[in-house]
Parts: sequence; structure tokens; C-alpha cells
Amino acid sequence: MILDKIVQDKKVRLVKHKNRISEIEMRKICEDVMKKKARPTDLFYNNLAKAGISIIGEFKKASPSLGKIDVKVDLMDRIEDYNASVDAISCLTEEDHFNGNVDYLKTIRAKSNLPIIRKDFMIEEYQFFEAKAIGADAVLLITAILDDAQMKDFYQLSRDLELDVLVETHDEHEIERALKIDPRIIGVNNRNLKDFTISLENTGRLRQYIPQDKVYVAESGIMSDEDVKYLKEVGVDAFLIGRAFMESDNPRELAKKWKSF
Repeated sequence: MILDKIVQDKKVRLVKHKNRISEIEMRKICEDVMKKKARPTDLFYNNLAKAGISIIGEFKKASPSLGKIDVKVDLMDRIEDYNASVDAISCLTEEDHFNGNVDYLKTIRAKSNLPIIRKDFMIEEYQFFEAKAIGADAVLLITAILDDAQMKDFYQLSRDLELDVLVETHDEHEIERALKIDPRIIGVNNRNLKDFTISLENTGRLRQYIPQDKVYVAESGIMSDEDVKYLKEVGVDAFLIGRAFMESDNPRELAKKWKSF
């Protein structure tokens, strides 16, 4: 399966990351960042939990399902558009399948005060210290690649590092597992990470399993006015949108329009 391949490649990449900056060094960098308290805590959560629809604008150059994305504007212009129109930014840092890089997140951090979620396949503690070190405000936990113990430990580590957490699920069983750690933010990925098929109805079908006190995020496959209207009707609190914005000539106006529905 594609997901298994991504995780295996991530393990290889982590060895290279640790050879460049050891885990001890990364922990020290993380500690130094936390001492500075340059970022307010809970900013990602608060921006998503406020009244009305919130939008997480994603920066990504490729994906296994789409290949290379036809990016209409450069990174600097994209950040300016997001600064003016969305509530948070998602940055892909996975190198092998999404053409991401931690340097992209660093660049965005230097140009934006919006909360940034590091979107990656988080499987080792090192990555959480790295996320804090590079300026992320939140991280993604993918239920499909973690067991219950890992989810609990990684969620607690994230909160200890003052990182918000978006817990990603895809079906009833994964939601049940995710709720065991009592996360504040739960996402449903409309893209099946095992075969990369998309169904927006997945978000609508699973709404009943998400407690009302959780921030409910729809991820992937949101491309049209009809998609946004449907997801708003089924009770979504926030959208995570990548391809539609990356391929848009004017993502700023598109985001503003979708938030007005």
C-alpha cells in the first residue's frame, strides 16, 4: 500500500535527519525555542475554534495521488495571500512523496504570524522536537499509522511542547481510537490514504461520531463551491485546502468567497 511505502521511506529519511542534527542537539534547539516563548500557545486551536468557518491553507508542491501540482504563484506570493485570507497554514515537510522540506516551513514562519501546522508522517519523537524547533505551532497525528500507545505518547509530547494537534482519521474505528486520547481537534481525511480515492461524503457520514466540543476539520478533495457548501451543511468547523489554492490564480479571493458561504 502507498501508506506503508511512505512510512518506510520516512524511516530512512529520519536516519539522514539525525545524522545531520542529532536527537540530543534537536532537543536542545527545541528547549531554546521554548524558553524564548516567541509564539502564543493554543493559537492554532483558537483560530479553528472561533465562530464561523475557518480555513487552513496548505502549501504543497506534489502528492502521490496528483504528482507535481501546477503551482500558479511563487511561495512568497502564496504566503501573502494566505496571510490576508486564511486562519492557519499547513506546510508539507515530507520529502519523498510530497516534495516537501522543513526549510519551506522555516521560510513561511519568517513571513507569517499565522499558526502553522507541520503536515508530515510523524512516527518518532525526534520529529516533534524538530517541529517545535522549525517554528511549527501544531502537528498532524495520522491514526492509520500509529498504535494506541504511540498516539497517546505523541499527543502528550506535543502538548508538553506547546504544540496543538490535529488527529487525522478516516473511518468509525479510527475515530473511536482517536477519542481515547481526548483530542481537541479531529480531522476526517476525505482521501483514503491506502488507495488515495476521495469521497467528501465520508466527512458527512462520520460527523455523528464526533463530539460537539471537538473542532471538526475536513481534509482533502475540497475543490468547488458545492464542496464547501456541502461540508458546511454537515457541520464542519474548518477546512484544510491544498490543491485548490495551489492551482488557483487568486487563492486570496477564493478563500474569502468560501468563508462567506
